[in-house]
Parts: sequence; C-alpha cells; structure tokens
Amino acid sequence: MSVLLEVIATTVADARLAARAGADRLELVTAMGEGGLTPSLGLIEAVVAAVTIPVNVIVRPHSRSFVYDADDYAVMLRDVRAVKAAGAHGVVIGMLDGEGEIDRDGLARVIDAADGLAITFHRAFDEARDLHASLDVLLGFEAVMNVLTSGGQPSVLNAEATIRELVRQAAGSHCTVLAGAGLTVDAVSGFVSRTQVQAVHFGSGVRVGSQGLAPVDADKVAQVRALLDANR
Repeated sequence: MSVLLEVIATTVADARLAARAGADRLELVTAMGEGGLTPSLGLIEAVVAAVTIPVNVIVRPHSRSFVYDADDYAVMLRDVRAVKAAGAHGVVIGMLDGEGEIDRDGLARVIDAADGLAITFHRAFDEARDLHASLDVLLGFEAVMNVLTSGGQPSVLNAEATIRELVRQAAGSHCTVLAGAGLTVDAVSGFVSRTQVQAVHFGSGVRVGSQGLAPVDADKVAQVRALLDANR
C-alpha cells in the first residue's frame, strides 16, 4: 500500500492543483505563516465543492498558544459544527492544558461536536511534555484518526528516531502517525523507508520556491506522489 500524501491548501487553486497532482487528502488552513488558523466558511464550502479527495479543516481560533479558555472553546465548537455542515471529511485540532498534557475534556467536547468526523490532532502534540504519554492518551480516543507530528523538532527530518518509535507505538491501532514539517521532495523517500511512516504531510515542501506563502507547485506534488508510489 502506498504512503498517504496530505497537502496543505490555503486557496481553491491550491486544492485543485494538489488533488490533480496526486494528493490523497487536503488540510485546509488560512494564515499559514501563523501555523494555520481556521479558514472562512466560504473557502471551506468552495474547496469541498472543487475536489473529490477528502478535505480536513483546521479549527484553531488564534495562534497565541494551544491552551484555550471557555470563550475559545465556544468558538471552536461552533466552527467544528460549521465544518461538518460544509461537507468536510474531518477536523484538525489540538489542545493542551497548562501542564503540557493533552486537554482530554476539551478534546472530548470537540469530538462530540464533530459528530463522526475524522479527527486529526495537530502539532500542538509536539509541544506536549511527553510525546509517548500523549500518544497513549490520544490512542484512547476512537475518533482521533491521525496525529500530525514533527517528533517534537522544528523539522521532522531531525526526529527520525522519535517518529520511528511513535509509528511503532501506534501500530495496529485506529490512529496513524502523520509525519510533517520540514519534509522535502529530495528527503521524502529515505525518510519514509527509515521511519516506516504510513502518511506524510507537506506544506512549504511542495510550494513554489519552497515558500510557505507561495502557491502549490503541482510538479512537486506529482514528484512526491511518484516517489511514495515507488517506495511501497
């Protein structure tokens, strides 16, 4: 089985280019320079209508931290319901408490609001105090289908050993380790074979000039797709 390829989209054009070039799934965000914030409802609806592959939508109300107050949660739960109503495949969320642990209560409330949508826990995971203990917590939530992680490093390419351990820890569960942040076309083949990941996440690495705010480069997406297919 080929490794799943998820690509970040910030516009309808991004979404179309990535889907045509071989992405398996999209992560739809706005404000990529801030690590991704909740996109507008209009953008979510337009992207869902424009592509046939699954669209996962980030729900993140601000970029201050991953510790949220009651008002933040009220906003997030509204957004999660709107994402579901817009026809998206899943939501991408993440929350921690003040001690750097997964906020289980907050996560449970989001899962309830998502009402069956697939949940990806995003890179808030990388700021958790203990990655292995945190993955254990997430494995206890049936709705959490993916954990997006760079292995606690700014670039996932510097965390191969950690990713390999997390992949082993999640093996046989309902949850996939989605490796991302810092992946490049040149590095992806070796990274996948050394870590045994089943899913990779690309942002800047498949954009024009490898710039986060640039459009998706369809040729780069197609290259990654071909490398992943050759690696199966």
